[in-house]
Amino acid sequence: MSVTHRAPAGPRGAVGAAAETAAAEHLRALGWHVLARNLRVQRDEVDILAREPGRPDVIVVLEVRSRSGPGFGAAVETVDARKVARLYRAAWRLRREGHPDLPRRATDGAVWRVDLLTLIRARDGRWHIERHLRGLQPA
Repeated sequence: MSVTHRAPAGPRGAVGAAAETAAAEHLRALGWHVLARNLRVQRDEVDILAREPGRPDVIVVLEVRSRSGPGFGAAVETVDARKVARLYRAAWRLRREGHPDLPRRATDGAVWRVDLLTLIRARDGRWHIERHLRGLQPA
């Protein structure tokens, strides 16, 4: 099951949605199961909620950040301690309370992790994975 909610409107929202689509496609190509995209968890949002292949069963809350070129700084630099804390809050709520759009069995018994996936858009318009940082830690 994959749940998608609307991305923010406007040019930045469209660029972000395109980067998130590229990120989800990348994860699927690696064998991941994307459970949801743009999932609202009270005040927070999870860009991608996915199951990583293999054992143990790992549910990953992924934050996707993108840049249209190197002139705007590194995408990884845009994630601060407050954002990581919000991602952990969302993961904790999802694990504890579930979500109406996700069946409970989709996440039962799994280990949870928070990752950051950064992308950069090439001149030809294609997205390229820059980094996948696994296991972000709150400050």
